[in-house]
Amino acid sequence: MTAPAPHAPAAVLWDMDGTLLDSEPIWDIAMADFAVRHGIVMSPELRESTLGNSLPDAMRKVYDAADVASADRDRSGDERWLLDHVAELFGAGLPWRPGAADVLDLVAAAGLPTVLVTNTVRELTEVALDTLGRHRFTATICGDEVPAGKPAPDLYLRAAEMVGVRPGACLAVEDSPTGTVAATAAGCPTLVVPSAAPVPRGSLRSFRDTLVGVTIDDLTDAWTGEHRGHLDMQR
Repeated sequence: MTAPAPHAPAAVLWDMDGTLLDSEPIWDIAMADFAVRHGIVMSPELRESTLGNSLPDAMRKVYDAADVASADRDRSGDERWLLDHVAELFGAGLPWRPGAADVLDLVAAAGLPTVLVTNTVRELTEVALDTLGRHRFTATICGDEVPAGKPAPDLYLRAAEMVGVRPGACLAVEDSPTGTVAATAAGCPTLVVPSAAPVPRGSLRSFRDTLVGVTIDDLTDAWTGEHRGHLDMQR
């Protein structure tokens, strides 16, 4: 193991769905089936609005679109149905996003702490960790383990606390608008690698179109803001 590069981030905080794992298509299936369960067809606009959301927030948006009255919303039963459905789909195989495994190993070799920061509940995250490898992470934090999931900053604030550093000393890596808002609201410089939905430019955001070929220098540039707000980092 080598020492961290000079001026590198103190830790790297990784989103999971759509960033490390190509699991958003699996969630597409699950959310479409959930919409049908409530009598509607999942529109592209509705699906995009749920990307990166916590499970309760995603369910609420489907309920609203389906005009399900509050008194008729079986939140606990529907959540159980969704968790079981997604677990079954996850069990059939979770593909990596391009370059993700390599850059995780690169960060570990550089001696940087890594935290998995996901809106996905612990129950499903444990299934995903069978693919990701628990050994790759210093810590993990899930959407059902904080008061509010993304886009609230709670997950990223807690992740930084878990490794004993300030949020601004960390680099977050995200793919969705929801996750990016959460990371930047916590004060984390964020490398955005969009997957299923475009992410607008903004404060604390750098962009890259793939994790393939990412180096520690690239991560450091994203953290320091050398290319922030531009598309210079795209390859």
